[in-house]
Amino acid sequence: MDLAELRIFTAVVREGGVTRAAERLHRVQSNVTTRIRQLEEKLGTELFIRDGKRLHLTPSGKVLLGYADKLLALADEARTAVHDPRPRGLFRLGAMESTAAVRLPGPLNRFSRLYPGVTLELRTGNPEVLARAILAGELDAAFVAEPIADAPFEKMSAFVEEPVIVSASTHALIGKNGAPHAVLVFENGCPHRRRLEQWFARRGEMPKRIIELGSYHAMLGCVLAGMGIALLPESVLATFPERRRLTIHRLPRGENRYETLLIWRKGAASANVTALQAMLRESARPRDKSRLTAAG
Repeated sequence: MDLAELRIFTAVVREGGVTRAAERLHRVQSNVTTRIRQLEEKLGTELFIRDGKRLHLTPSGKVLLGYADKLLALADEARTAVHDPRPRGLFRLGAMESTAAVRLPGPLNRFSRLYPGVTLELRTGNPEVLARAILAGELDAAFVAEPIADAPFEKMSAFVEEPVIVSASTHALIGKNGAPHAVLVFENGCPHRRRLEQWFARRGEMPKRIIELGSYHAMLGCVLAGMGIALLPESVLATFPERRRLTIHRLPRGENRYETLLIWRKGAASANVTALQAMLRESARPRDKSRLTAAG
């Protein structure tokens, strides 16, 4: 079956015969008759009882009519949705854990209020995993730390973060013999783990132990217990109730700033992605104005 056959079928039913259906559809009668016969052959059953020029639906025809109306309505809805600029439907977002926990609750709550026709779905992961998910069609967009490849993606700056190294107040950043202590990190692919490893490498030192954990609060709890040090966005500390018992070590200029980007597949910006971009830009304006005022 195709939609054209179903439209012809429902027209014959609604118009009460082939002649009037052909006039309504701007087709010749023989074409309408042929398409009905072809539909019956495909389904293996008669759809009409033929009484001279009058046609009456068979029981099978009545069943098909109900489905035909639903299918044609759904096709019309899909056609409208494709050209409708309003955000709607399922919006599959990805984000790093730190971004999801600290930066996104407010914006996503506002997005849901502005666009109630959108169903949000959030997945967390490191930038490499999220980028692959976008290219595989599993995500519509994702928040990832720079850098990210230019070729397959379009991107915009979403948030500016300051990475800091944290330790317990009694825990030295470097050991007495000059070797660094253990570091607490996420799995390979985490941009903060990479930054911390680069920080040590630039100083010609590498940590004795690398301990992988699965959440920032677990990481900070272990830091507080003196198990090691960690590098993470300073914004995450606002969610940790024992943050006053931690020591923050700020990175030198040139290492102390990075951007979290919103990325999506090149040429595949849906209405949902476009609406999120606009909301992020609007949310950034007051902060920009306040910084200009403070600078002035």
